[in-house]
Amino acid sequence: MKFFRKYLFPPLYGLFFYTIIRLVSDLTNEYKFWHRAFRQNAAEIGGVILFSYLLTRLPPYFVRKFSSKTGRQQGRTIFIEFGQILLTALTLGTVASVLIHIAADDYPIGIDDLVITNVLISLFMLLHYAILRGNSFIKAYIEQKVLVEKVRNDQLQTELKFLKAQYHPHFLFNALNTIYFQMDEDVLGAKQSVEKFSELLRYQLYDQQQTVSVSQEIRYLANFIQLQQTRSSERLRLTVHFDPGLDGQQVYPLLFLPLVENAFKYVGGDYHISIAASLQDSTIRLEVENGVPKDIPIKKVNNERGIGLENLQRRLELLYPDKHTLTAEKKENTFVAVLTLQYKSPEFREHNQ
Repeated sequence: MKFFRKYLFPPLYGLFFYTIIRLVSDLTNEYKFWHRAFRQNAAEIGGVILFSYLLTRLPPYFVRKFSSKTGRQQGRTIFIEFGQILLTALTLGTVASVLIHIAADDYPIGIDDLVITNVLISLFMLLHYAILRGNSFIKAYIEQKVLVEKVRNDQLQTELKFLKAQYHPHFLFNALNTIYFQMDEDVLGAKQSVEKFSELLRYQLYDQQQTVSVSQEIRYLANFIQLQQTRSSERLRLTVHFDPGLDGQQVYPLLFLPLVENAFKYVGGDYHISIAASLQDSTIRLEVENGVPKDIPIKKVNNERGIGLENLQRRLELLYPDKHTLTAEKKENTFVAVLTLQYKSPEFREHNQ
């Protein structure tokens, strides 16, 4: 393509230009150019082709010249651009016409030939320049859009890392507190808790912008639930059910945990917790319910859980835009949180690795 544009396009351009000139000029009178001597026609055609190598390089030159200028493209600026190109075209057209007619022994040049040549050269140059300039505008616009998207993506990645960093200390303090109190009563249990804690921590170090199978997320929740049970009262009634169909579906990690952790943290009243995850068509549904004292106002319950749920909500907005729902409300003596996600197929992860 570069070879064609540099070496083949100019002579084709010149032949096309010469044909247009001859059609316009010869149709207006009885004189036909093919009635002339071959040497005259060859001199004209050769001169037009040589001139075309210069003519086809001028529009790109002006595009580079004016594209280097910054600022908004206003009417006055565009007028100046086209004015300079038009003046250059008229000057070159006049000079080239005179030289070509001298070479073809057809001098002095007729005023009609001069006018036709300059008009066509001006139109060809302005059209060629307008096309190239338009392409440069489009290219600059696309590059700007790509840059904006890159900046936006970088900002979202930074925000996700910040949200993850916010969550980690909260989890660490709770887990370490559990192990600390176990050390006084059950050293063996404390060792097992440390093992569970190490598994949980290793999983949390996973890149949150990469998806995992939902079975991995469920195993993580199961380990977390076991760790929390060691610090819970014997009065706790815990019900856990994970749909067997939840296996290879791809989800982003650590989105289910905040709801489960909140349930253990704020359980009260009749001291029950119910955790259920199910598969519904292309949606994964997690419902977490825990008892709360009847006399606690709804506003207080929502305020106590606000930071964790706001963090989760923002991560969902970044990772699952328009593909999730999250509700949390107090119903009599229970607090119910429901999260739904439109999961990705297992092939999605293989395609992106």
